[in-house]
Amino acid sequence: MEKFMWLVALVNSFIFCNAILELTGTHDTKGTWKSSITLPCVYGPSQDFVQQTVIWTLVRDQSPATVFRRDNSGDHIMLSRYRGRVSVPKYRPGDVSLEIEKLEMMDSGHYTCKVTWRAQNNSLLTKERTTTVKVVKVSVTKPIIRAGNLGFTVPKGARTSLTCSANGSPPITYRWFKGEPGGNTVLVSNHAVLMFDSLQTSDTGKYYCEAENKASSQVKQQSDAVQLTVRDLTKPAATVPSSENKANTMANDIFIVVCRVTPGSFLPLMLDFCFSQNTRNDRRRQTCSGINGKCKYEEGKPTVENNFMTQPVKENEYETISIKENIECKILVNAMESEYEVGDVQ
Repeated sequence: MEKFMWLVALVNSFIFCNAILELTGTHDTKGTWKSSITLPCVYGPSQDFVQQTVIWTLVRDQSPATVFRRDNSGDHIMLSRYRGRVSVPKYRPGDVSLEIEKLEMMDSGHYTCKVTWRAQNNSLLTKERTTTVKVVKVSVTKPIIRAGNLGFTVPKGARTSLTCSANGSPPITYRWFKGEPGGNTVLVSNHAVLMFDSLQTSDTGKYYCEAENKASSQVKQQSDAVQLTVRDLTKPAATVPSSENKANTMANDIFIVVCRVTPGSFLPLMLDFCFSQNTRNDRRRQTCSGINGKCKYEEGKPTVENNFMTQPVKENEYETISIKENIECKILVNAMESEYEVGDVQ
């Protein structure tokens, strides 16, 4: 009975350990030439088992080679062509994934992650998992253009940039042109970022970029053209006079004085006195009074007086209206001469 219980405990312990220390990852993956890739190899840590070694090996053309080894003495990169390009996380318990930077075409192959643990009874347990890696070259995609913080409409003298961005296997080369694809163009830059240190109005125009890499297709991709507009803010802009300015302008132009003759109605009595003011300082105040059949316009000297017979009205009962054009005043005066007697202007 005791032997049976011991056997059950051993089996349960074996199953439990296998469940906790099971390595997980992927079987096949593709990596882009000149980019980075991570080959996952992860397990659930257990207090009953202490990790002893982590070994990554590569089988390529039937020739196995150790790429990376971690033991009590530290981390070791065994193949010189991987030095400075591969690493395994140190501070993530249970994560012993292999990270490869700047993939080369010859990095393709079968990578095996092998982990060894020591149990409390000093027994060793080893697990391994293999991932097949294929390094490929990806053709460059159609690039897009991004404007700087100021956008595509920028004031003269400002600093801005246009960025050309494409996906694909690096390295990607870029070229900038001023103009539109298929038309007359000028090469302006061989960098991904087109810089403008101090924009001039001559920089206004259409721009587009080209992207290319060394993938097998060797196809150049062109972006859509964008419009960059440079505005000269130093030039005065046309302004529309405000209502207050309009009122001041009218006050400096032409005045026609109309006297009230009978209560409740406005009848033009005479329109023989018009004048124009060019400055506010020369503005004069006109008064009209109708007493005993006389309408007098006063501003000091000279005084214009007209004699006519009409009904007497109360003093200072008048209305002033304004017009802009001097010709309007002449038309009104001529229209009224036939009906009313106009005196001479002194």
